[in-house]
Amino acid sequence: MLTLSDTGELKAIERISKILVRSGMNTARGLIKGVGDDCAIVETLYKSRDVFLLTSDAVVEGVHFLKNTPPDMVGRKAIGRVLSDIAAMGGTPLWALINFVAPPQTTVRTLDMVYRGAAGIAKQFGLTIVGGDMTTGRLIEIHVFAVGKISRKYVVLRSGARPGDFLFVTGTLGGSFLSGKHLSFTPRVAEGNWLRKWATAMIDISDGLATDVNHIAQNSKVGVRIYLDRIPVSRVLLKYRRSTAVEHALRDGEDYELLFSIPHTQSSKFLREWRKVFSTPCTLIGEVTDRKGKIEYLGESGKIQQHTIKGYEHFI
Repeated sequence: MLTLSDTGELKAIERISKILVRSGMNTARGLIKGVGDDCAIVETLYKSRDVFLLTSDAVVEGVHFLKNTPPDMVGRKAIGRVLSDIAAMGGTPLWALINFVAPPQTTVRTLDMVYRGAAGIAKQFGLTIVGGDMTTGRLIEIHVFAVGKISRKYVVLRSGARPGDFLFVTGTLGGSFLSGKHLSFTPRVAEGNWLRKWATAMIDISDGLATDVNHIAQNSKVGVRIYLDRIPVSRVLLKYRRSTAVEHALRDGEDYELLFSIPHTQSSKFLREWRKVFSTPCTLIGEVTDRKGKIEYLGESGKIQQHTIKGYEHFI
């Protein structure tokens, strides 16, 4: 019998999407965009110019954090992940629900610290935690459902990249577990909100650059060319993994940076304006091509290098 370890996360999502489409879920009243992006998009009840962004995420002990991880950082990460999803659509965070799962022997102090960490980062980014649920389980798990909003004319999807667009990324990539960034990252909410007037497509890098650039290529029905020598590799990789730094930057994941495309005719102006507003690094790392579904990596010599590197994928 076929198992999830045979299909992997991406094929599993494809199967779920097909089931939902056959069930008519993609044509439900008020739904603008369902499965396949960082957030779903739905109409507001009062037919305003804004639409709601819906997203959910989970952090599970042994998968997203270790048993000895400080509980406040676990709570922080759980909320940070949904904030990053909303940022990737160019949205503004509104509300969140938290479902907390834990063994009965979990200390009350652990519970308190998880929620303090969650509340701290939520308050920082204007997200209000309005409720949730609790239940018992073998390991600690935190499941977050969040709502954001955006003007319908500024929604940024993964599907808008066009041949000739340039690809940019915020911050640095790779080594997130080694450096602790997978817990302490700053969701690029302000940057995403600003980018909605510039980007043709956008995604947050949670599963690694190699995987997430492929999401843009597949959804936009385009190809992508990445310049390996331009990838902004993290300092921790340069210090401890220099010989394999680029490989780690492609596959490690949990960077929670933004990967986005900008029309090449606007790229120079875009960078000038970006530097006026943000201190966050923004790096041109590639371009969109018309070679549908083809991901090419160019080394320093300018020759195409064959990479079979993939980012993180659950179940495999």
